[in-house]
Parts: sequence; C-alpha cells; structure tokens
Amino acid sequence: MELRKFDQHDGQVVIPAKSQKSRISVVGLGYVGAVSTACLASLGHKVIGVDIDPVKIDQIARGQSPIHEEMLGKTLAQGVRGGLISATEDLVEAVRQTDVTFVSVGTPTAADGGCDDSYIRQSAKSMGVGLRQKDGFHVFAMRCSIPPGTTMKVMASILEDMSGKKAGRDFGICFNPEFLREGVAIDDFHNPPKTVIGTSDFRTAEIMRRIYAPVDANPILTTVEVAETIKYIDNVWHATKVCFANEVGRLCKPLGVDSHAVMDIFTQDQKLNLSPYYLKPGFAYGGSCLPKEVRAVQHIAEGLGVSLPLIGNLDRSNRVQIEEATRMARATGAKRIGILGVAFKPGTDDLRESPILEVMADLQADGFELLVHDTAVTKNTPLGALQAYVQHGSKGLGQLADTLKDMLCDDVREVMDNVDAVIVCHSNNTYRQAIINGPDIPVIDVVRLFDDAPQTAQVDGIGW
Repeated sequence: MELRKFDQHDGQVVIPAKSQKSRISVVGLGYVGAVSTACLASLGHKVIGVDIDPVKIDQIARGQSPIHEEMLGKTLAQGVRGGLISATEDLVEAVRQTDVTFVSVGTPTAADGGCDDSYIRQSAKSMGVGLRQKDGFHVFAMRCSIPPGTTMKVMASILEDMSGKKAGRDFGICFNPEFLREGVAIDDFHNPPKTVIGTSDFRTAEIMRRIYAPVDANPILTTVEVAETIKYIDNVWHATKVCFANEVGRLCKPLGVDSHAVMDIFTQDQKLNLSPYYLKPGFAYGGSCLPKEVRAVQHIAEGLGVSLPLIGNLDRSNRVQIEEATRMARATGAKRIGILGVAFKPGTDDLRESPILEVMADLQADGFELLVHDTAVTKNTPLGALQAYVQHGSKGLGQLADTLKDMLCDDVREVMDNVDAVIVCHSNNTYRQAIINGPDIPVIDVVRLFDDAPQTAQVDGIGW
C-alpha cells in the first residue's frame, strides 16, 4: 500500500515520542470493547471505556467483567487499581481527553440481511462533536465487522461533517479488525495470529503500529477497504470449514466410515489444506460473528449481482445440521431431554445465535420438557441485550427468552438424573464424566466427546 508521509511542514502535530503512551477511548463495552479496554491498559495506556449501558459502565469502572471471559475480570481490576481504566457515557468528552478512539459498537444483522450500521452512525456524530472541540491529530480506529467502504463512506464522512475537519489531514482513520476468540480473548490479544492496520496515511499507521508494538512488532499495513474485507473473509472461511467438515461427516456415516479418521488424515496436509482448526465434523456454527457475516457477504454479493453458490448455501447447510440434531432427539422417543452446553461455544456465556437454541425451541414447541446445564451460563446471565442483537437473525433465543432460566440447573447431575435422553454440545471433562457415570440413556453427542467413534447405539453423533 502507499502511505502519505507527513512532516512538520504539513502543519500536523508531531507523532508522540516512542516512549509516550497514547491515551485511548474505547466505544462499546461488549466483548471486543471490554477485552480491548483491559488489554490496552495492561500495555500501559490510559483507557476510557464508553457505553450507553449504565450497568456496563459501572462494572468496568469498578474493575468487574461484564461478561464471562477467562482473565478479563482480573485484567480489568488491575487496570482500575493502577488508575489506567475509567468509564463514562460521555463520548464527546472521551474523545476530547484521548488521542485514539477504538470503535467497537455492535453491527447486528439488519432486517434485509445486511449490516445494521446505526450504532456506528450514532457514535460517529458524537465523536465528530468531540473532534471539533479539540486540537491535535486524533485517530479513529474502526474495529466492527462492516461491509467494505463503510469506514470511509459512513464513519469518516460523518466525522468530517460534524467536525469541519478533513480525514487524513486533520485526523486519522483506520480499520483495525480484531481476531479475538471468545473464551481465550485475553491470550489472543497478547499473542495475535496477525495484526491488520488498514489506513491511507502514514501518521495513523505509525501511531497504531506503536500501540501494538509490545504484542506484534510486524503488523500488516494495508488499505482500509482490504482490512474491512479480510475480517469478513476470515469469518466466512471459518463458517465454510465448519460446514465442509459436517458434510464430510454426513457422507461418511451411512458408508460406515469414521469421519474423524478421514479428517485426521486430511488435516495432516498443512501445506495445501491449511490448518485443522474448525475442520472436524461437529455441530452447526453459531455465535456473534459467523452467522451474521455469512449473511452480510451474501447480501453484498446480491447487491453487486455476483453469484456465490457456496457462501449462499452455507446457512442452508448449517440449518441441515441443526435439523438433524432435532430429528435425532425426536427419534429417541424421550419426552424429557437434557442439554449439556447452551452457549455457542465452551468458555463463554454468549448465547447469540447458539445453534442448540434452535433445536431447543423446536423441541419445546413440540411439547418436550428440557433441562439445561452450562458451565458458564447461569440464571443471572443477562439476555435482554442479546435478544436485540439477533432480532433479524436466529430466532431461537427470542423464543426461549421467557423460559430458559427455568430450564437451567446448577448441577449437571440434576440434569442427568431427570431426563430420558441428552444432547451434549460442549466437550469438557465435566460432561465426559457425566456421560460415563450417568444413566443408560440415549446420548446425542454433537461435539465428539471421546476420541474414538462410539461403538454402541447409546452414544450417537450427526457425522459419526
């Protein structure tokens, strides 16, 4: 990429000395924002977290994690004790008091299947007011998943209109995608698979490079649009891998072939077949990224008149996996069914577009009694904000919102002792032991709890 080089004759503020830490504001204290706030403070930056939710603001300000995430509470607490973390609802003032603003607001699926950028627009207006009221070069780093072009056409445009200043000259714009896996996000921040900084001006690139220098000395510099696109493509590829492996499983099972043995050999070829991550038959993909990004990419393609048959059918393939789990549950003949693991993946309490919720909603509608256990989800896990996030996506959470808390059990044994069949959605020792030591009931294992393919009819999987 070509970056415009600045010197003092441009009338710009000189880039801070290498030893000087940028003051950073983080807009949106959800998963990415909360983790970014904690981790940036752990690098020595003074960080102001900004949100419209007073509960999140209070939790961050007191050094408490608003979500279930390994090491997040401890890292936030250390930042607060060190005087590096504060939180507010005043975005204008947060911009005035900082040098760099990370934008991590929600970008849920819109009614038409595209990307809802209303939170970006709302935030950009306030950020523009703050920018107008301050001197000096301020950098705005977009981190949300958005269609290519949104950073410049939406956020930068609003910032220019509200501030009367020019992007690239008076303030910096970049797209800095995050690659944080829920459950291990703190470790991913400090040991990133890659750091991508998309910008068109040298000053912004240098400021962002210095922020990330302690965790990645060689960030990838590219254009804003390429950075925006790679975020989508990464997640669409992950969704593709999940569906591909599941289709291998559905093909192998009626042939009497162990699908995991097939994929174990397939993934040994890391030169051509990339990495083994996601490439094991299991359950449907879900969560806050993959479903909505697959929909968004297809929406973009439709708008351009481009045919993408594989991507366009990923949701269909994913739905088949969900429907197969539902069919298998019904086929057990049980009326009381246990669910072990309800979040979309282990190590998190995130229920957004968790595929098992779709199975549960269908079973509940048919009169099945459900008992649920999850090592991270409790009766106190908030559901309101999550429901709003998926109102145009998966419907399972909305259908179960009023009854899910009543289904949750504190002890996995309570589930196992009171059901006629069980669906295992998370692979961990707790559930492994529950199956080994539990009653002789049908087990639908959608995550492959055991290394070897089951030899009895008691334990059955979708792809093995």
